[in-house]
Amino acid sequence: MQVTTHVLRKNVMAESEFTYSLNEIKQMSEDVLKVAKSLGASQAEAELSLSVGQNVSVRMGETENIEYNRDKGMSVTVYFGQQKGHASTSDLSPQALRDTVAAACNIAKYTAKDEFCGLADANLMATDIQDLDLHHPWSVSVDEAIAIAKACEAAALEVDSRITNSEGASVSSGTGFFAYSNSHGFTGGYPSSRHGISCSVIAESADSMQRDYWYSTARAAEDLQSVEEIGRIAGERTIRRLDSRKIKTCQVPVLFDPSLASGLISSLISAISGGNLYRKSSFLLDSLGKQIASPLLNIYEEPHLKKGLASSPFDNEGVATRPRQLVENGILQGYVLSSYSARKLGMQTTGNAGGNHNLIVQSGTQDFTGLLRQMSTGLVVTELLGHGMNMVTGDYSRGAAGFWVENGVIVHAVEEVTIASNMTDMLKMIVGVGNDVLVQGSKQVGSILIERMTVAAE
Repeated sequence: MQVTTHVLRKNVMAESEFTYSLNEIKQMSEDVLKVAKSLGASQAEAELSLSVGQNVSVRMGETENIEYNRDKGMSVTVYFGQQKGHASTSDLSPQALRDTVAAACNIAKYTAKDEFCGLADANLMATDIQDLDLHHPWSVSVDEAIAIAKACEAAALEVDSRITNSEGASVSSGTGFFAYSNSHGFTGGYPSSRHGISCSVIAESADSMQRDYWYSTARAAEDLQSVEEIGRIAGERTIRRLDSRKIKTCQVPVLFDPSLASGLISSLISAISGGNLYRKSSFLLDSLGKQIASPLLNIYEEPHLKKGLASSPFDNEGVATRPRQLVENGILQGYVLSSYSARKLGMQTTGNAGGNHNLIVQSGTQDFTGLLRQMSTGLVVTELLGHGMNMVTGDYSRGAAGFWVENGVIVHAVEEVTIASNMTDMLKMIVGVGNDVLVQGSKQVGSILIERMTVAAE
């Protein structure tokens, strides 16, 4: 059975599928603030959210799981001067909301004073809440989802006869909306959706058994990769890992494929995030305006990207988000701060309460094949194991698997090696950023080539 992307149709989901409408939960969030004020809170903020989702998985052509979720909740934070209380509930009845606010107020009375707590400054609230095209419900029935998953798995199994087993394929769909209000008079909220298809298979040869996977995720179902392509890539990634060979310990260039290159960028973002900075647990302390990476590294934050997986017109505190350059030619241009961490550092929030928004790493001119030629001899890393990075020192050591490269060509698979260096050195030794950009989350980046790392093997 062939199922292609024409099955991935968009169908607008009415708010009637939810218990409350977006306007109703906006009003409820404002009502919560009135209760907090009546109980003596000097400031308060509240968020209400509703979501529905469906996930279907198959394995070896048979349906394994059909899951539904329908969630709702409210969280409230109150401030009595410099004292803070927080409480949450999944019951949105009027009495439950009042009881939850009362609980938060009671908690605040017993907390220590913190001069840095409180709402973000009122003048930073978003006033122009633009539509970022984030809501694309997918009305896919269970039978259709099962057919899509089966087709994806079948495409993977057909890649090679050595693919003998499967960990399954899955199709997920979710949509929801939220409202946030605070006592500055700010109220905002919007609907959003996220859908995905994934597949993982197992291949074996005479002396080797390997697994690998692939997935696609998007706001709109029509933006997902085709089921045949997802299956094919999962199968090809699995087959190429068979018959790995040992290598000697060496110092060579290391090329991180796009799915792992985003992890390097995540480590950099963690090091310039407020929590690690004010706790002095970052290898990039006091680095603002300094050269922290190769001139080839340019990172741009674009919160207003249409259909972006991390797009938002305002952050978790109602602060307006804005596009900005985080790293320019290797020079750090800004930190990633919430209002609390900003106050601790004597700075102003960057609109990143809740995290970063669509980090776009500027691509170079070379594709993956071009970067292989540039590295000549070295290691391509396609899988990392463990969490071996010290955020304070930057020391980096992780188990890895991938491929050995000679004369710019992949010659065989490699596993059970450890790659090691220091993040401060790795960032400065970036000698290539590929244009093979992968969009699977909040970071958009191609392959990254590091000039030299220690590869520990035999």
